[in-house]
Amino acid sequence: MNSIRKRRLYLVLLIVFGVGIAASLILFALRQNINLFYTPTQVIQGEAPHNHVFRIGGLVEKGSVKRQRGSLEVSFVLTDLAHDVTVDYTGILPDLFREGQAIVAQGKLGNKGEFVADQVLAKHDSTYMPPEVKDALQKGRKMRLSTHMQQLSQGQKAPQAQNGRRMQVVQEQRQQTAPNKETNL
Repeated sequence: MNSIRKRRLYLVLLIVFGVGIAASLILFALRQNINLFYTPTQVIQGEAPHNHVFRIGGLVEKGSVKRQRGSLEVSFVLTDLAHDVTVDYTGILPDLFREGQAIVAQGKLGNKGEFVADQVLAKHDSTYMPPEVKDALQKGRKMRLSTHMQQLSQGQKAPQAQNGRRMQVVQEQRQQTAPNKETNL
């Protein structure tokens, strides 16, 4: 090989090596800045990462907001209607934050299984719900309905809703299945 070809080969190898290093640095930086979204069900099932920042979304359960007197510490329960996760937050909550509304919180899992939020984001108007939260709520409703239907088919008493009333969906299903059983006899 002559000296010109050697120089070109070294230059090409140097450029390829430089581009490889730059690409790996960019991917490493992006990987650390990604905030994945999880539902309370996924957190309970252990799918959420430990010691890594992620987002969790759902509805703030009614009657669950507890504020520490004289401080900015707030604790509330976030639900996807299938499972619940306790969220601890220190700071000023958004003006649109209230019970029964959809929120997204960003933070990490604590030592006791609670979610320690660094940031709480509330929806911006009465008709908007983040798509991830909407999907999680629909899955939670389906999961809860299938659990109740299994309990009813096994002859167990339907569980009480948190507000003391039987779930309306369970009653409707019971009314629909009762006539079918009599006609099959």
